[in-house]
Amino acid sequence: MKKVLITGAGSGIGKACVVAFLEAGAEILAVDSNAQSLADLESQFKVKTMVVDLSKPDEHFPNPLEIDILINNAGVQHVAPIEEFPIGQADMMFSLMLRTPFYLTQKVLPHMYSNKWGRIIGISSIHGHVASPNKSVYITAKHGLEGLTKVTALEGGPHGVTANTIAASYARTALVEKQIKSLSEINKLSEAEVVEEVMLQPAAIKRLIEPE
Repeated sequence: MKKVLITGAGSGIGKACVVAFLEAGAEILAVDSNAQSLADLESQFKVKTMVVDLSKPDEHFPNPLEIDILINNAGVQHVAPIEEFPIGQADMMFSLMLRTPFYLTQKVLPHMYSNKWGRIIGISSIHGHVASPNKSVYITAKHGLEGLTKVTALEGGPHGVTANTIAASYARTALVEKQIKSLSEINKLSEAEVVEEVMLQPAAIKRLIEPE
């Protein structure tokens, strides 16, 4: 049975990953900062959970981590022009979305290398490939996650470890719902106009995708 660590597992894409891996017969360690969301998860599924401030992973995870599949999913969003972006918020986001995936990758690789098998999946974003205004920190972090994953793939390949990202467009999650409100205020548009004219304008399929 494969052991899977999923960060940001309490809702949205993370929770969808939990369900998919349970259906595949894996043993899950679901990690999130939201204790209530993890309690809800435990009430629905047979999973181990950890309530963790994922911007400070050094305090919570052993070295090495005996994990076969790592899903780097945890993330938050803050919408503001660069010159107005709170530096404390930026520091937290960089730690959560870039330093933590690096830290966890570093801790799981020895176990994967010893078994000559492992999978590392980064939940990236379309914003790991393109830019849009007012999301400088999120976009910088996702571009960084893409780079980290590419290096991990090159180093891990000879040891039987693969590394890939999933670069989703806008999904129907709590994170995106908050963005809609913020972008509505910044752009002076209705929330429906934000979805149609800002988020989905370049998309081939004109709807928010579901986490599953």
